[in-house]
Amino acid sequence: MREVIINGAELTDRREMHAQFFNLLEFPDYYGRNLDALFDCLTEMATDTTLTVNNAAVMREYLGEYTDRLKRVLDIAESYNEHFTLIWNE
Repeated sequence: MREVIINGAELTDRREMHAQFFNLLEFPDYYGRNLDALFDCLTEMATDTTLTVNNAAVMREYLGEYTDRLKRVLDIAESYNEHFTLIWNE
């Protein structure tokens, strides 16, 4: 099983957020760096993966409502893919 930890306090803009997801979750090069592409990659994962997002409240200070949209995408992806588990820490 793969465990990935993202520190929301380090995600100061959308580009950095998607770069972290791309690198840490080892997404394919065709990852489109948007929420639709994130959902697609998360639901296609076949390796058991736990993603922990820490300091989400700090991330919200930088990204605003985009953080809520991100959380919604992660929650839905978790419900679609039995190999993906989300831990969200404010």
